Amino acid sequence: MYISDAEGLARFCERASDSKVLAVDTEFLRERTYFPRLCLIQVATADESCAVDPILIEDLTPLRRLLEDRSVTKVFHACTQDLEVILDGMGCVPAPVFDTQLAAAFLGHRQQIGYGALVEACCGVRLPKAESLTDWSRRPLDAEQLRYAEDDVIYLPRIYEQMVSELARRDRLAWLEPEMRSLTDPSRVERDPRDAYLHLKRSNSLTRRQLSVAREVCAWREREAARRDVPRRWVVSDEVLVELCKRAPRGVDRLRRIRGTEQLPTRDAEELVAAVGRGLACDPDEMPLRPHRERPSSETESVLDLMYSLLRLVSERSGVAAQLIATREDLQDYVSDPASSKLSRSWRAELLGSQLSRLLSGEMGLTVKDGHIELL
Repeated sequence: MYISDAEGLARFCERASDSKVLAVDTEFLRERTYFPRLCLIQVATADESCAVDPILIEDLTPLRRLLEDRSVTKVFHACTQDLEVILDGMGCVPAPVFDTQLAAAFLGHRQQIGYGALVEACCGVRLPKAESLTDWSRRPLDAEQLRYAEDDVIYLPRIYEQMVSELARRDRLAWLEPEMRSLTDPSRVERDPRDAYLHLKRSNSLTRRQLSVAREVCAWREREAARRDVPRRWVVSDEVLVELCKRAPRGVDRLRRIRGTEQLPTRDAEELVAAVGRGLACDPDEMPLRPHRERPSSETESVLDLMYSLLRLVSERSGVAAQLIATREDLQDYVSDPASSKLSRSWRAELLGSQLSRLLSGEMGLTVKDGHIELL
C-alpha cells in the first residue's frame, strides 16, 4: 500500500497501534546535503505493509506518535542510519528498537549480515536488488520501486518472531536487551559539533595541542555544513583541516599558504583562523587526550594470541559472533585491568570473561585435538 495523504496515514497508524511489532525502513538521499533527505518510510505489521511518502505528506505526526509508542517494538535491520534519518526528518528517536542484524550475531550468523542474506536464511526468499541506486526523491514512484521498498520490511515481523523465540530458547534475551537499548542512547544518535574531531581522518599523528585546534576547526566546519546543508567536505576537506592543525596559522595570509584553501571565502578563512586561535589558547587540562594505545610487549602479544584462540573457540561453541563478544583491543584491556574491562560485566563475563580469568591464572589451558582447539 502506498500512502501519500494525511488521511491514509492516520488510518494506518491507528490500525498499527494495536500491533506489538512495527517493521521500519527508510529511503533517503544525502550525497549533496548535510542532513539526509527523507524520501520514503516503509512500515509493516504482521498483517499489512505500506510505503509512506514524506515528500507529499506535510504532517507526519501520527507516524511519529507510533514510532514513539513504547508498547510497539520497532524492528529495523542495521538501524543506525535509519535512526539518524528519522531524527533529522521527523524529530524523534523510535523506541523500543529491535535490530535484526545485531540479534543475528547472537544466533550464529556472521557479524553485520546483510538484509538480503538474512531474509534468504530465515525465510528462504532471495530478494532482487535492482533498485539499489534509485533516486527516491523523484516522483511519481512506479510499482516496481514500491515493490522493492516493500521487500525491505515485509519479512521483518516474521524474522523478529523467529529470533525472539530462538533467543528465548537459548536464554539470551537478557544478553540482547542492553545492547538494543544502547542503540537509542541519545549520545549515539544526536550530534555534538565538538565531537566531530573524533572522526577526522589521519588525525592520529596530532599532538594534544593540535587536537585542541582540531576540536575547534572541526566544530566550526560541522556548524557551517549544517547551516548551509551541504556535505562537510564542501566546506573544507579533512586533508586541509589536518594540515591546518599542524601549521596552526595565526593569520589569513598564513592560512592561504596551505594548498586547498585558495577557494575559501574570506569570511570562512577568518573564522578558521579564529578557531585555530581558540584551540591554541585551550587550557592544558582541557585538551583532548590522544587516542593512544600502548603497543603490547612480545610476551603480551603471545598471551593475546592465546586469549584470541579462546575467544574463537567460545564463539564457535556459542554461535555468538566473535567480534560482538570482544575485539583484540578488548582483550588487551582485560589483560591491563580485568576489573574495569567490559568482559567482566554482564553476558560477556558469563560467556568469555570467566574463562579468560581461568586461562590467565593457569587453571585452564588449550590444546589441539584432531586439528581443532580444545579446552584442557
